[in-house]
Amino acid sequence: MITTDILIIGAGPTGLFTVFEAGLLKLKCHLIDALAQPGGQCSEIYPKKPIYDIPAYPEILAGDLTHKLMEQIKQFEPGFTLGERADTVEKQEDGTFIVTTNKGTKHHAKIVAIAGGLGSFEPRKPLIPNLVDFEDKGVEYIIKEPELYRDKKVVISGGGDSALDWAIFLSDVASEVTLIHRRNEFRGALDSVEKVQELKNLGKINLITPAEVKGIIGEGKVTGVAVEKKGEEPFIIDTDHFIPLFGLSPKLGPIANWGLEIEKNAIKVNNALDYQTNVPGIYAIGDVNTYPGKLKLILCGFHEATLMCQSAYKRIFPDKKYVMKYTTVGGVEGFDGTKKEAPKAVVKAIE
Repeated sequence: MITTDILIIGAGPTGLFTVFEAGLLKLKCHLIDALAQPGGQCSEIYPKKPIYDIPAYPEILAGDLTHKLMEQIKQFEPGFTLGERADTVEKQEDGTFIVTTNKGTKHHAKIVAIAGGLGSFEPRKPLIPNLVDFEDKGVEYIIKEPELYRDKKVVISGGGDSALDWAIFLSDVASEVTLIHRRNEFRGALDSVEKVQELKNLGKINLITPAEVKGIIGEGKVTGVAVEKKGEEPFIIDTDHFIPLFGLSPKLGPIANWGLEIEKNAIKVNNALDYQTNVPGIYAIGDVNTYPGKLKLILCGFHEATLMCQSAYKRIFPDKKYVMKYTTVGGVEGFDGTKKEAPKAVVKAIE
């Protein structure tokens, strides 16, 4: 049986950053993830997708963010159970938990932190009659390798951040990018909307709104899409790839049967205090949770992980008082040219 202080379910960015915050408090972490590698969606679905809202990084690829987080937590030596899904949780008489995976691996932890992102998921598909006939033949729901679209004609459909971000990114890769949305207004970040408009004005993106793709053209491979634009006759756009980006349909999976309070497929938590669920000792952080004013941003997940770890420390050590003094970063050249030893991040604890 694997024993740890905090068992983190989900090894995406929020789960990985939890290791760092727990490590500052000298708490040991172990992570479970159904995927074969850490990083969650950032590694599995869009490793090459640029992210713009990570502090100190004007732009960072999702895969690179995972690499940086792994580098950051290396000093705290977390354990990993990868390629296995957390199936059951049993609360013990002493308030600790035993979590068992679908492969029978048992984990004993004082605290359980669910950082499962959107849970298990599948892409939302538009209602186009012959769409499935062209899957992997020019229709893709997820962009894993942008070079696939080098010098190709690409049609993207959607109005959220993913559609906007990929349209911007691929404008420097594809020979032609067309973005189609059923409304004139977009749901994504204002900066991204303005950037798309700028690229449209420069002739680098074709923007068609309000409109919808209603059919796929081709024999064995996509060669075009049929588009209906409000107030106009239907028309066809020649393309090599059609990428509908309408988000993911999340499912909590076995976690939904753990006796946690669920609202709209997310876990309700007490955000006024510490992101704890209705089961004392089980927390939910990141995209998997919900509370009034919730924002599904990586940045918010980092914040939630920080407060959760503070609460976990108090729960594990109720008789100890601690005061966070500082964290340090070393290993850089000094002004005098000498190399300074890189100390670990430190938290001063008062017994």
